[in-house]
Amino acid sequence: MSDLSELHLDALAEIFSIGAGRAALSLSEIVGDEVHISVPSVQVINSEDINATTLSLNSGRFGAVSQYFSGPFNAEAVLLFTEEQALKIVSDMMGSQMSLEELAEFEHEAMCELGNIILNACLSAMADILHFTLESSLPGYRVASADEILHRLKKNSNQPYVMVLHIDLAIEKRHTTGNLVFLLSSTSLTNLVIHINQFLGSIS
Repeated sequence: MSDLSELHLDALAEIFSIGAGRAALSLSEIVGDEVHISVPSVQVINSEDINATTLSLNSGRFGAVSQYFSGPFNAEAVLLFTEEQALKIVSDMMGSQMSLEELAEFEHEAMCELGNIILNACLSAMADILHFTLESSLPGYRVASADEILHRLKKNSNQPYVMVLHIDLAIEKRHTTGNLVFLLSSTSLTNLVIHINQFLGSIS
């Protein structure tokens, strides 16, 4: 798969962990409490092979923040949490004792802000370390079923690869897990491998 090795995946995990640390600092300022975000694993698979197990999707509904990035490689990034987890995150971000109905009113705006922080922190870390520039769109947010999400991730034949980052997020000691998914074309994946090789060559 474009000569993507375990060494490349380890390098990506380290890079995204730096980005996650930046995101955690930004979120800490918003919630006024300690936030930890880690990226324990990264994998790249063919989009046709992605399934509910890969993304830990159950039969419930999920909040998905999506954003487009362009530069040396183009990608659509999708940040996924269960809807229940998304509402808990919104509650932590709002810092108040609201009902679920009241929280739902702020869900779209708060999740777009969360996605913007995490996605841009991870991608800016990659851009800084691998020495390139990325442009980004405004984030969008929707709630969808597992089947709808899988169909969305598989349907674009121009982006046959999926890079999956498993994310651990803890706000005020409340632990949440999610996934950050990048949809990549063959050319984008090849360009990413080239930049990682240049980075690994510079530190060896």
